[in-house]
Amino acid sequence: MSKGLCIVTGASRGIGAATAVRAARDGWDIAVNYVGNESAARAVAGKVEAEGRRAVVIQGDTSREADIVGLFDAAEAALGPVRGLVNNAGITGRISKVRDMSAEAIAEVMNLNVVGLILCCREAARRMSVADGRDGGAIVNLSSIAARLGAPNEFTHYAASKGAVDSFTIGFAREAIADGVRVNAVAPGMIDTDIHASAGAPDRAARLGPTTPIGRAAAPEEVAEAIVWLLSDAAGYCAGSILEVSGGR
Repeated sequence: MSKGLCIVTGASRGIGAATAVRAARDGWDIAVNYVGNESAARAVAGKVEAEGRRAVVIQGDTSREADIVGLFDAAEAALGPVRGLVNNAGITGRISKVRDMSAEAIAEVMNLNVVGLILCCREAARRMSVADGRDGGAIVNLSSIAARLGAPNEFTHYAASKGAVDSFTIGFAREAIADGVRVNAVAPGMIDTDIHASAGAPDRAARLGPTTPIGRAAAPEEVAEAIVWLLSDAAGYCAGSILEVSGGR
């Protein structure tokens, strides 16, 4: 039996792709959101369907309000009312010291990681609220251990954006629970995905993974396990939690 529709933003790669497949295995139908790589998104959708669940592939830039509204509209038209949301889409920006950052680079990170995430939560809240006759739901935001560590000399603007995600998650969770919506976050540490290559350091996970207390970088699937647990009824008493998946980092 389906648990309903779960929208996963940035689901064509990395943690988002792993989460889409793992959530399907747990009974969710999945809206696979992507920005540019349609073939990768369709491959993820195929894996969702191989788990016996329905999937729809939806292009949309979640730093843009119109694209976000369109994503939710298209997902619900295809798969029914939204019951789950994983706000995974995000970027680190290029590795840089603060003194070398441009206003454009800072704004790009903040618009996607913070503004876009908040707008996705807004759309989910409007469509999940029991006060409006919906069935409630669960939202999991993607934070980062960088929010606590600060990412000096690398991604301080990214770390700041994830600090904002933490604060928003706590506040929104306390607001949304009255509407039957549970909101939590997962804060990954060093995860072996191609986000590092996008930042200009393709060897970063291999280089820094061994420096973590657990001695290695994590696979995206390990983070997906935590995300899907927070989506589930097993986490029914969690609201405003920020679950670290960091190998002790």
